[in-house]
Amino acid sequence: MTTAPAAPPRTVEDRAERVARLEASAHRIRHHALDMGEVQGQGYVGQALGVADVLAVVYGDQLRFRPDEPEWPERDRFLLSIGHYAIALYAALAEAGTIPVAELDTYGSDDSRLPMSGMASYTPGMEISGGSLGHGLGVATGMALGLRLQGSSARVINLLSDGELDEGSTWEAALACAHHGLDNVTAIVDVNALQADGPTAGVLRTEPVTDKWRAFGWHAVRVDGNDVGALVDAFDELRTHRGRPSVLVCDTRVGSGVRMFEEREKAHFLRVAEDEWQQARDQLDERTAR
Repeated sequence: MTTAPAAPPRTVEDRAERVARLEASAHRIRHHALDMGEVQGQGYVGQALGVADVLAVVYGDQLRFRPDEPEWPERDRFLLSIGHYAIALYAALAEAGTIPVAELDTYGSDDSRLPMSGMASYTPGMEISGGSLGHGLGVATGMALGLRLQGSSARVINLLSDGELDEGSTWEAALACAHHGLDNVTAIVDVNALQADGPTAGVLRTEPVTDKWRAFGWHAVRVDGNDVGALVDAFDELRTHRGRPSVLVCDTRVGSGVRMFEEREKAHFLRVAEDEWQQARDQLDERTAR
């Protein structure tokens, strides 16, 4: 059975430094997302702001990769099955050094490597082409089995949305992962309680989410996905777990860090007035300065 290397022990001081560094990284990821959103004047900016803390911790603290060698065979694989969250991943890849920050200005433009929905054939560091929801965990399962057969210690991390829990294919993959004891798989569920057709609870009630994953044989932890310290502790705990796959259920806020987006009723796909982008940056900076 393939097992991922355990994280080194941390001191209290070291943890405080990690959290401060990762909070600063999440702030920059949010700024990158706002900058890209302004290029198009609209987009899935709310989701990017919501998962910025998760991605800051994954790329800045957990993932084993080489920014200048995206196809490095020993890398951990990060799978974005929610293709419309690509704006969030581009921001994280720029923060990680895999793509140049200046390239973010091309977001969604003709001939750009950064299309509005993620495509693996275009973007360095994009492992799969997301889009139709419910495919990511199945790909993660097959990828993890392949890595095990190769004797690789690489991990597979799959970010999926609470909307993907509506899909039967997600639960089929969850069963397969547990059946094969794939402890090299970590799923992250972004529970932002909103999907295209409205509030998640009104479309298809999926709670209690954590209990469902445990019933399917997974080691499950639930945290505030906008609390970097809680994320650091949770990922450290998951990294040492053995014998079965793990899932981190993250409760996030759409538009996190920008008050006017957090309060906007229709926030799944944001259409933003030209003068609101700078207001959003100002609100983000004010929130961070507190």
